[in-house]
Amino acid sequence: MPATSPVVLDDAAIPLAHAWRQVLLETPAPALELLSGLATDAPPELAVQFYAALMEDPRASRFLDHDQVRNRLQPAMQRWLVQVLCARAGQVEQLISLQGVIGDVHARVGIPVDLVGRGMRVLLVSLVKLLYARSQDRQIAHAASMCLLHSICIAQEGMTQAYTRAKDRSARADAAYRLFSLVQNVSAERERQRALLLDWENQLLYALASPDSLATIEPLAASEFGLWFIHKGIPSFGQNSETEHLSSLITQTDQLLAQLQAGGVAQTANLMPALRQQLEQIRSLQTMLFERIGELDSGSDPLTNLLNRRFLPTVLRREIELTTSNGTRFAVLLIDLDHFKAINDQHGHETGDRALQHVAATLSQHTRGSDYLFRYGGEEFVVVLVGVTTLQAMVIAENLRKLVSSNPLSLPTGGELALTASIGVAAFDGHPDYQRLMARADAAMYQAKNGGRDQVQLAP
Repeated sequence: MPATSPVVLDDAAIPLAHAWRQVLLETPAPALELLSGLATDAPPELAVQFYAALMEDPRASRFLDHDQVRNRLQPAMQRWLVQVLCARAGQVEQLISLQGVIGDVHARVGIPVDLVGRGMRVLLVSLVKLLYARSQDRQIAHAASMCLLHSICIAQEGMTQAYTRAKDRSARADAAYRLFSLVQNVSAERERQRALLLDWENQLLYALASPDSLATIEPLAASEFGLWFIHKGIPSFGQNSETEHLSSLITQTDQLLAQLQAGGVAQTANLMPALRQQLEQIRSLQTMLFERIGELDSGSDPLTNLLNRRFLPTVLRREIELTTSNGTRFAVLLIDLDHFKAINDQHGHETGDRALQHVAATLSQHTRGSDYLFRYGGEEFVVVLVGVTTLQAMVIAENLRKLVSSNPLSLPTGGELALTASIGVAAFDGHPDYQRLMARADAAMYQAKNGGRDQVQLAP
């Protein structure tokens, strides 16, 4: 491997690097040379075997096709094999870091770990056979085989560590996105539910002043607050000890209400203190649960009210899955507001913020409800167009470009600020890694900027 800057490994990867280094240091030089010899001609055929094993599984078709395997993945596998076969003790940190990158890619694509394990098993069997076939010294072949076994297992362990971390992050982001979709404005929802709970309590107090109306008070569980908590609150907050406690408090409150209704006003002095205590605990738990998810407001960009980039991976993964399973199409637009630094420098950051809000409003008004709008960062926006061909995506992008340029921002002084945008378009091409799709859109956007700005470019 070529020399690079020092690699800093995390705590979980350090023991792997130590183990791999020890294996390489303890392996006799002739065995290491035997392994390196395989790197000269074996990788192409071994890469074919690896992906052939994967493609036998019907699940592989969700992530791989034969053109991708032949043109991109097999060459990448060959390079990986050369690196593992030629590994030396001084290279293990770089090698472990590389396995982490591979694991992250596997997680983004969603390739099942057991499929990768199946391919590795096929590789190991073939490699061991080659080692014994090419060496007349059985001891050297055995030492090389043991080194190879440890090296591939350690490499796979490094991939799996990164894969697991990435999948955990994805799962948390997916869950957060579902919750964000359910309760998009947490602060407003919190205040609404507080008001509903208070309204129920006030109705009860008024009913106590008029005994005939006490029977008309519905149970808390059947109130608007109770129904929201049962049908939306629990799915939003999750099944946990706090939601279970709150559910129990609602049940206990309704039991006290039933006793009040059965005993009439005479029971008020005995039961109201307990009932008020229950309601106060419900309020306290409700506040704690909303505070716990309050950070999900960060799923929405506070300046433009568009989604921020936090949930973009979740959306792209889902669209890739839908495209793979249903044959639908989608495309990504990466939109960059031209000369934004000059706008900030000449007119101030407040005007720059208003320009971003103005463009965001234009995009929102002229895209479909099924599309996704993100503020990607700074002066960049992302539009995920669902159910579109490449031609349709280009037409939409050109229309958005014209709308931005034909709708200048009105300035407080009475003048107008002309705005333009450079747009890169990338249609989904079947590659399962969403980062590659975004990289293509980014490259197309920079092509538009380098070509003079205020234009649309399509990624190849």
